[in-house]
Amino acid sequence: MEKKNRKLIRLIIVTGILLIMVTCSLVYAHLGGFSTGKSADIDEFAKYAKKITGDELPSIDVPEGTRIVALGEATHGNKEFQELKKLVFQDMVENKGIRAFVLEADTGGCEAINRYIHGGEGTLEEATETLGFQIYRTDEMADLISWMKSYNEKAKEGQDIRFYGFDMQDKEYELRYVIEALKEYGISTAGLDQLMDGVDYSDEFSREDREKILSEVRDILLENHDQAAAHYADVLIQNSKLFDEYENNPNGSFGLRDTLMAENVMWILAQEEQLGNKMIFICGHNGHMEQFGTYRGGNDKVMGNILADKVGSDAYFSIGTDFYKTTCNLPKNEKQRTTFTVYSHDPLAKAAYKSGNDICMLDFSKVPDDSSIAAQINGYTFMGSLGDQSIGGINRIVMRAIPYTYREWKNPHEAYDAMIFVSKAHPTKTRPKTGDTL
Repeated sequence: MEKKNRKLIRLIIVTGILLIMVTCSLVYAHLGGFSTGKSADIDEFAKYAKKITGDELPSIDVPEGTRIVALGEATHGNKEFQELKKLVFQDMVENKGIRAFVLEADTGGCEAINRYIHGGEGTLEEATETLGFQIYRTDEMADLISWMKSYNEKAKEGQDIRFYGFDMQDKEYELRYVIEALKEYGISTAGLDQLMDGVDYSDEFSREDREKILSEVRDILLENHDQAAAHYADVLIQNSKLFDEYENNPNGSFGLRDTLMAENVMWILAQEEQLGNKMIFICGHNGHMEQFGTYRGGNDKVMGNILADKVGSDAYFSIGTDFYKTTCNLPKNEKQRTTFTVYSHDPLAKAAYKSGNDICMLDFSKVPDDSSIAAQINGYTFMGSLGDQSIGGINRIVMRAIPYTYREWKNPHEAYDAMIFVSKAHPTKTRPKTGDTL
């Protein structure tokens, strides 16, 4: 009898320990730790944070001489970050004279949208799908495109706004516009036609031969003073180089892509300056927009860092974003998407949440050095960061077990001049792909 009691007691103890371990594991996995992180001084934060409500955005003090205003997003899958693109861009258009919206999306697809907002054919749905990336097939992006089209319909001559992209991961529209230009000048497209096998490049040409043909086409277009079409040919060359890097040196592809994106942003800036516009507005993931940062290994700079070097740090004004809690729209696999809820453990984002701000902005230049929140602004801290990575299967388990997979260890003020905090970020609803594009 006594032995049975001892066995029962041991069983209860072991079961209790296991339950405690399971409970602790579930709490840790959900919160990314055993709490939602520390908070910056709430009262002190409230002194300098400016609340954002509805369509009301506090004035953003962009310094004189700024050439690039950058807005980052902590995730690609939250509606608030997509809505901020429109809200901040409207402020830049109405109060700063900016006329260019520049997106982390493919160059040619964005040119198709630019033609649409300037009176081109097609529907809003077709224009939205032209962006290609599923993260942008949303009501929020459609709303931005619709607003830009309406703005241009009423704009005075020379005051219209333009839609650009700076990525190079697709080639459909770039190829279309290069062929369109060659035909306009009465130049044969036979060389380009031979390069293609349907929508892909033909295996009959090596990468070097392909890029040689594209370079020759670019030079012909430059001889005809068509800078835009020549740029599309350049982007096709970039696409060829990038996908070769994806295949042969995956780790190096991150740095190469950011280098090429920076080249494209500088081209767009030059185009706008030719039109008499001193600034452009660019947006994409935080990781590309920060003005001080490198990829793993510390050698390859991120795009914002490259741009700050090119135009000067005083001429590059970056606005980062973060969340206290996000329920983010992410891929589950190649065909399905799902949501993923995590906490950033950013003390500034938690202060924004605890001070009652759904969304607010903090201009770091307004925070005095003797403020208690200056330590969080000028020191290293966790910040939330989700791209469009798959969270299906084993990936989801790994991300739950290792919070560093969705957080970055950053110095906020090194990376950005200001930040916008979203207390609870909600998932976007992506539209199914129909194949109907401009």
